[in-house]
Amino acid sequence: MEGPTVEGKARNEMNPEFQWDLAPIYSSDEAWRSALSEGEAAVNALADLPGTLGASSEALASALNRVTAAEQIVERVYEYAFLKKSGDNGDPAAQEMEARAVSLAVRLQTATAFLEPELLKIPEPTLDAWTRDDALRTYRHFIDDVTRRRAHTLDDQGERLLAMLGDAAQTPGNTFDMFESVDMKLPAVTGEAGERVQLTHGGFSVLRESRDPRVRREAFEAYFGAFGDYINTLASIYGGAVKLDCFYADARGFAGACEAALFGNNVPVSLYDTLVETVHAALPIMREYLDLRRQALGLEELHLCDLYAPIVEDVAFDMPYERAQALVKEALKPLGEEYQQLLDRAFAERWIDVYENTGKSTGAFSSGVYGVHPYVMLNYTDTLDDAFTLAHELGHAMHSFFSDRAQDFANHDYRIFVAEVASTVNEVLLTRHLLATETDPKRRAYVLNHFLEGFRTTVFRQTLFAEFERKAHALYQSGTPLTAQTLNAAFRELNALYYAGAEIDAFADVEWSRIPHFYSAFYVYQYATGFSSAVTIADGILESGDASRYLRFLTTGGSDYPIEELKIAGVDMTKPDALRHAMDAFRDTLAQFKATF
Repeated sequence: MEGPTVEGKARNEMNPEFQWDLAPIYSSDEAWRSALSEGEAAVNALADLPGTLGASSEALASALNRVTAAEQIVERVYEYAFLKKSGDNGDPAAQEMEARAVSLAVRLQTATAFLEPELLKIPEPTLDAWTRDDALRTYRHFIDDVTRRRAHTLDDQGERLLAMLGDAAQTPGNTFDMFESVDMKLPAVTGEAGERVQLTHGGFSVLRESRDPRVRREAFEAYFGAFGDYINTLASIYGGAVKLDCFYADARGFAGACEAALFGNNVPVSLYDTLVETVHAALPIMREYLDLRRQALGLEELHLCDLYAPIVEDVAFDMPYERAQALVKEALKPLGEEYQQLLDRAFAERWIDVYENTGKSTGAFSSGVYGVHPYVMLNYTDTLDDAFTLAHELGHAMHSFFSDRAQDFANHDYRIFVAEVASTVNEVLLTRHLLATETDPKRRAYVLNHFLEGFRTTVFRQTLFAEFERKAHALYQSGTPLTAQTLNAAFRELNALYYAGAEIDAFADVEWSRIPHFYSAFYVYQYATGFSSAVTIADGILESGDASRYLRFLTTGGSDYPIEELKIAGVDMTKPDALRHAMDAFRDTLAQFKATF
């Protein structure tokens, strides 16, 4: 058995049985270079397509076929290089390969920039008639989606001006990234043993979970204080992003920036409103949880810096990788025999890169490779949390596998709105399995608290963030300057609402300024809707014993709008039912958790 790596172990010193096998993508780096050349030729050959789309349905189908064929080559070229570099970011050859792949992808994007504007020049009745031809069957959803945007598409000169602004519009997000990741200096704090600990963004996540309240508070005050030192600059940067969001919304004729952002996935603003309303209705349950957290930690007052401290004593949950494989398989039995067989393939055919090595990317991810199979990266350390990560990433992987197998390349890629559903379904099934089989009270309490924290951080916290985004954009649209004081006050008001019963420390007012997702406006709400959908789906599977509708959902890829795809799994996000079910599950889990004390 390999086991977790010791620090500094090189990739070529690791047991290859626990590393992914990239040969199904390309048999060798030489084969990859040949494919790179093929991709370059395919991209170059697209130069004769502009101006031809409107000639006939046959011409349009031919052009889209050629574009799609080039995209498929380029995607596979990129995936091989990306995965190779992820295994060892310090490998110069892999660095060069990824750079070449990225360059090719950019060239493809440039070569196909004409596509949507030229499609919209075709009269809508003509385009509608053409999409009934079998030759364009594959592209019906793509064409319908482009046509749907017609009302918000400007004339050639307007689109050209917006495109010219595109690079400059990245400035707020890029500036935040450079400031936070490179230029910002964080102070040192005193650790649990009295040692000086240099704060880092990753290290803050560890320190906030300390069992010592002094360490937690000092870490929060120092970390948020560093953002507070530059809060006027950060307010100006974020304010610039909000202004750009509102500018684009106005330019394209949307009622507001929220509507413009949700339009891409064809999601109504009413869904956003329903999410907020449903979570607000459940805030009394959150208050109960916070009060229980205060009692469990032995505190007279619960502060925001106490929200991440573990409230279940250390539990022996040793979880070597082989045991995690068996546990995940057992927990996912309700998804059927074929799903079980695919899990066996993932384990046996080395879809998964398991252990850490020097230079390997941190964290975990799943990446689909169309025409091959998905790949999963872990940094496994033999903990129960790692088993949950394995289940999570395999959820993504199986979503990719089923979609890739069922859909042609043009429709295989699912949208972000549903991306976290399959992964969270697996986590919920693992949670339910552990609660059904675990008899040790401390272990049960650990699992229950793990689930409760999923609700708190993924549903409640992300909905708080979603509300803040809405408030910030509304403030600007109403003529209120987005100063540090204005933004801090808006965030403090939401903290007081969502964490009623806890002490709302002034240093937490600036937390909004450290959230990178705010530079992709109205993105975070999808974490809350995805988690809620997954809880509803998983519980429905366990109750009915029938996973067929969910398995059909996994095959849809990007062939329809995400809300329509979720309906196949039995979840209608235009109604509050799934959100209410999730809040009921939170209430029930809290009741079970209380019983362990």
